[in-house]
Amino acid sequence: MRKNKHVLSRLLKYIGKNFRWQLIIIAIAILISSVAHVYGQLFLETLIDDYITPLIGVENPVFTEVFQAIGWMALIYLIGVLCTLLYSRKVVDVSQGVLKMIRDDMFRHMETLPIRYFDENNHGDIMSYYINDTDALREMISQSIPNCIANGTMIIAVFISMLSLNIPLTIIIVFGVTFMVTLAKIIGKKSSYYFIQRQKSVAKVNAYIEEMIDGQKVIKVFTHEEEAKKDFDTINEELFRNTKNANTYANILMPIMGNIGYLLYVIIAICGGFIAIKTNTLSVGAIASFLLLTRSFTMHTNQLSQQYNSIALAMAGAGRIFQLIDEKSEENNGTISLVYAQKEEDGTLKESKKYTGIWAWKDEESHTLTELKGDIQFTDVDFSYVKNKKVLHDISLYAKPGQKIAFVGATGAGKTTIANLINRFYDIEEGTIEYDGIDIKKINKKDLRKSLGMVLQDVNLFTGTIMENLRYGRESATDEECIEAAKLANAHDFIEQLPEGYQTVLTDNGNSLSQGERQLLAIARCAVSNPPVMILDEATSSIDTRTEKAVQEGMDKLMEGRTVFVIAHRLSTIRNAKAILVLENGKIIERGNHEQLIAEKGKYYQLYTGLFELE
Repeated sequence: MRKNKHVLSRLLKYIGKNFRWQLIIIAIAILISSVAHVYGQLFLETLIDDYITPLIGVENPVFTEVFQAIGWMALIYLIGVLCTLLYSRKVVDVSQGVLKMIRDDMFRHMETLPIRYFDENNHGDIMSYYINDTDALREMISQSIPNCIANGTMIIAVFISMLSLNIPLTIIIVFGVTFMVTLAKIIGKKSSYYFIQRQKSVAKVNAYIEEMIDGQKVIKVFTHEEEAKKDFDTINEELFRNTKNANTYANILMPIMGNIGYLLYVIIAICGGFIAIKTNTLSVGAIASFLLLTRSFTMHTNQLSQQYNSIALAMAGAGRIFQLIDEKSEENNGTISLVYAQKEEDGTLKESKKYTGIWAWKDEESHTLTELKGDIQFTDVDFSYVKNKKVLHDISLYAKPGQKIAFVGATGAGKTTIANLINRFYDIEEGTIEYDGIDIKKINKKDLRKSLGMVLQDVNLFTGTIMENLRYGRESATDEECIEAAKLANAHDFIEQLPEGYQTVLTDNGNSLSQGERQLLAIARCAVSNPPVMILDEATSSIDTRTEKAVQEGMDKLMEGRTVFVIAHRLSTIRNAKAILVLENGKIIERGNHEQLIAEKGKYYQLYTGLFELE
């Protein structure tokens, strides 16, 4: 309960902070609509007692005043209808506006989350926040909350009107409605529980479907279709069961409440007639008006109780949304930024607003500039993804500007982890990593990553043209610079052969291209960013040997004058590395250049000569 109050409070802040005037208009329109509706029902007493009853038995009755009274009554209802249309239209503006802001906040915050969050949470489940949870929220904001306010206002107005007509009959209504509300609360709790479980089951189904779509080739290669179907049936059965139970309780509520309302209507008719006959304190018009108010009272009470389930569902969705928004952002306390620089005649650096090809680290506190050269050093670094389970042990290494450092080792040895630590995708537990003599914890993460170019084994291409994907490396790059980068990576020829050339639109992660072509685009994109330090994580693993030779020539040009870290299974690509580090179980067991390691006849020698194969 306390959690729901907190969630509702946060939602109301979204609404009240940005849509104050719309809320005022909605409140006034709802009030006028409710008053008009109740006044019309009360006017029925006047219409019957003062205009219709006096004409009973008159030989030549004149209906002018009756028609005028009916016209006045119609005008009142028309005002109520117009106000209902007005607040309904405004509610749409508010609900869609709030959802837009929430989605914006979710996405903006998601972009600040550490890589660890996406490693630990299913992507399909995260997608469910944007689709299912926001849809439940939309229904509550656009329908449930306005209905609660409108029905609540109507119930208060009708109750006051009923008291003004007859107190004993009103007491009967109160007892009847109390019973209805109690019953609705009992059934609603059951329904609410299953609606919340349903929301969780929907997220599971989405996550599983996304996983199966991504792994279709693997499923078919290993003929795992039947097993996949069985697993899906299990979680789909859970969704079916929760949805069925939720809808069962939700659907039986309306008929029960409706029939109780009809029974209450009959009781009021009988009691009202009895009071009119015995005490002569109720007129025919008053009974008719009270019966109309009774129907209105029970109907709006019923409609109010119907919102319980959708509100409970939306609260569950909103709780999940705020859980994402409340996730701890990636820590970024760096006070050193990356700027363009130019050298003066005396060799000193001066900050430049334009791209000059020279980058420098700027200390925002002292305003001193240090040229970015690409000198990276690890000293006694320990790291673990899971606490007390170290992945790297006492790693010490250095890469001087312009050097090519290669990492070799079996899967899980820690090669990619070292690359992730340079980017600060994860922070180390012990030791230090220095970049040009600066502890990377002092460098702003965005600027740190801007100085690093990374080509991964798994290529991600985004929906858009090839030119736009290349420019992802550096937004300010010109078309000519992108084309030169593509030529450098030997991607230019195949791009030119495409129907639209560089304007060819890629969709679905560029699946219309071969794996090798996608890899070439990733290398070209890195070339566009023109970073002083490059990380190549199995960058040529998806390229055939013939293409690899051509790409390697381009990459050698790209790597000139840069510090480069290479992770490769193909040892032929790292023979010219300044230093080769062999890792095993998170430790560096050998280091040296190709000739030195061959001469030592250790693990690298075994790998190179085929005596031992990488797993």
